[in-house]
Amino acid sequence: MKEPLLDIYRRLFDFYGPQHWWPGDGDPFVVIVGAILTQSAAWRNVEQALDRLRAAAALSPDAILALPEDELASLIRPSGYFRMKARKLRAFATMLRERFDGDPARLLALDIDELRTALLDTYGIGPETADDIVLYAAHKPGFIVDAYTRRIFDRLGIRPAVDSYDAWRRLFMDALPADVALFNEYHALIVRHGKLTCRKTPLCPVCPLLSICPTGLSREPSASITL
Repeated sequence: MKEPLLDIYRRLFDFYGPQHWWPGDGDPFVVIVGAILTQSAAWRNVEQALDRLRAAAALSPDAILALPEDELASLIRPSGYFRMKARKLRAFATMLRERFDGDPARLLALDIDELRTALLDTYGIGPETADDIVLYAAHKPGFIVDAYTRRIFDRLGIRPAVDSYDAWRRLFMDALPADVALFNEYHALIVRHGKLTCRKTPLCPVCPLLSICPTGLSREPSASITL
């Protein structure tokens, strides 16, 4: 599986070029907040919410906990589901204070398995958000699986035996070298490809993966397989 996955990566990279992710501030705590706010939200809306938090001097664990929940929710309104996300941010900041003396660096210094466990045990953080934090805040090699990943690779005929987040994650983690830069770029390219080309209704004629995609070839009967 390693070579097919690396071949897909090279094709996407050659087509789209480097993506320069994480989108936004490189401060680890800001990345974590962004990972929580981007759940079911476009990044441009998350940026607005982060700007409002920054202007209110509320981009720290202590500041988030000091704010009344309604006020925090109002600040992050542009990200959508703002009341629920306010509870999630406060739950994360509480975990950080209680277990790591409020220091994100201590949390992020854990090894990958311990870090994921600590995150997944926190209200509001699921597997995808946890892996966002592992990769983009802790700079550890955790592969992120999102809806674009499932859509693209399912169409390519590459899928795990069980359709679960962990099974999808293991498919990539077991096959690819544990390389932070590779995982960073690969995820960004998957998102770019899913948004621009491999949409819900795919634009197969312009797809850089068309020649190796059974779904695309079935839609384009004149396309030929390139060896």
